[in-house]
Amino acid sequence: MRFALKIIDWQARAPGLSEASQWRQWAQMPHEILPSAPQSKLTELSMMTARRLNSGSRLAVECGLAMLRRQQVDAVLYTSRHGELERNYRILQALATQQAVSPTDFAMSVHNSAAGHLTIAAQKDVAVSSLSAGIDTFQQGLCEVVCLLQAGYQRVLMVDFDGLLPEFYHPYLPKQMPTWAYAVALVFEADEILQCESKPEGQSEEPPLPQSLQFLQHYLNGTSTFTITGERLKWYWSHA
Repeated sequence: MRFALKIIDWQARAPGLSEASQWRQWAQMPHEILPSAPQSKLTELSMMTARRLNSGSRLAVECGLAMLRRQQVDAVLYTSRHGELERNYRILQALATQQAVSPTDFAMSVHNSAAGHLTIAAQKDVAVSSLSAGIDTFQQGLCEVVCLLQAGYQRVLMVDFDGLLPEFYHPYLPKQMPTWAYAVALVFEADEILQCESKPEGQSEEPPLPQSLQFLQHYLNGTSTFTITGERLKWYWSHA
């Protein structure tokens, strides 16, 4: 598969990283993102809404609101590999111990919870959808962005995120899999500046960074060509 895009704006958050200057420094001298590093204070999201959201959704809505404030957007796509896993784990734990399930957890356990809260917080009537595709969630999300642009939307906001993975699951995860909360927001237009082609490469190992953060690292460095590894595909990027 081949497609091309242009990035208009971006914003990201992870433990110890929030400002654009911090991300550019991290991209030039990549270092391990430590789960113990504090998340920066939220500036877009109200405290009442923030308290209702889990760690990943909180960052995703925060970044989404910043993009909607700065850019005119026609459609929004939220991508998340694990979605509301924190909340779903609490539901399963309550059921396993014969405790009452929290109505809030039940109502907000769906995969499009963050996307819905963005439109509510922004009070914006905009086309919105959610997507999940395992390791390749970010790259498959970009394929959806291309479809939205081809459908006539002029500018698309995509937010890739995940929340804290509950410790219960850690023994069963690959050691290099990130378990901390992050969000990467990107605003796209149709253009030929960033070009991507996918090729089958057989099954690969779990990467040490989510695809969106791998992409952001290369993009901020202005790398002319780079590769993002997926589960059974490699995505070859070039920057015009």
